[in-house]
Amino acid sequence: MVNSRHPMSSTKKVFIGTDSGATTSKTGGVWADGSMVSMKLMQSSTNSQLGTQAVIKGWVQGAESFLSQNGLTWDQVGGVGLAIPGPYQRLGVLGRTANLPASFDGWNFLEDYSRALATAAGRPIALSVGNDGKFGGVAEAKLVRAGTKASVLMLAPGSGLGCAYIDPNGLPLDGETLAGMEAAHMPAPLHLLGLRPFPCGCGRTWGCIEAYTTLSGMPHLVEEIIKKHPGHQLASSQLSSKEKALSLRGLAQKGDALAIDVFDFQARALGLHAAVLCLALDPGFVVVGGGLMDHESTTPAFRERYLNILRESAMPYLWPAQRSTIKFAASELGELSQSIGAALVALYTAK
Repeated sequence: MVNSRHPMSSTKKVFIGTDSGATTSKTGGVWADGSMVSMKLMQSSTNSQLGTQAVIKGWVQGAESFLSQNGLTWDQVGGVGLAIPGPYQRLGVLGRTANLPASFDGWNFLEDYSRALATAAGRPIALSVGNDGKFGGVAEAKLVRAGTKASVLMLAPGSGLGCAYIDPNGLPLDGETLAGMEAAHMPAPLHLLGLRPFPCGCGRTWGCIEAYTTLSGMPHLVEEIIKKHPGHQLASSQLSSKEKALSLRGLAQKGDALAIDVFDFQARALGLHAAVLCLALDPGFVVVGGGLMDHESTTPAFRERYLNILRESAMPYLWPAQRSTIKFAASELGELSQSIGAALVALYTAK
């Protein structure tokens, strides 16, 4: 899902990727050969609570900071990619997104960001836009396939659940209405998970899988699991439900029992969902990304445990042939995947 204009020629082009999450925006970049400019994660607050213009301002500042930090200028920018959660009303126009303010419904972010980029650069900049999960899948698929033509299913839990299916040619599945692979809002198998339907920002009441696998539903999950840990420090803490949820990733790295139980549950839930999607799509690889697979935020032991539980939860529900052929792998890019994917789509579109 892309829109590209005014390609630029330069001996040393760079392509910028903006990943706009519900709470945090990230910026990355690639050279014209597809290699990454830097592995350092550039992060800033999305500031969605301040409105769309504040978000745009943050995106531009993120791009400018990335260029400055890497000794680059706007003259070298051959294109920009923007990864942002859907669903969409049409290309570049948001629909009612679960994790962004209701006022963003109908926002033409393509026009607004294009205009802001042109102002910052002093000339029009080619802009490619698309779903954050899909763009993350583009980046991860490029790495995990290692030159083969295999298809890739990408699942990236974070603030929400990014989902993508990348075909053997490296292109994401968009669907007829650009809502293809909005798999975060498919129903969770609650009869297997043993929990009530959690509310979801999308408005569905059937228990969206996103609410059981990501930060968006973690406050509700903590309320349930903390009952098994009455003596835990969070049980009597005055922190808000969201603050408690945000503390769990760090606690899990230290072996905290409550935190481990929460992420074990999420891994199992995501494994069941992976099995459902594998039955529909039959991919060659299942790649698990997002912040839980980020090497700077989690330990090797944590990542291995999470991925093993996910894989073991999926296996009984796969066809026998799939159990021996589908490969499960951790993201190599972690929280960089969506910004790098956005940059790659900008590069691919410019060619």
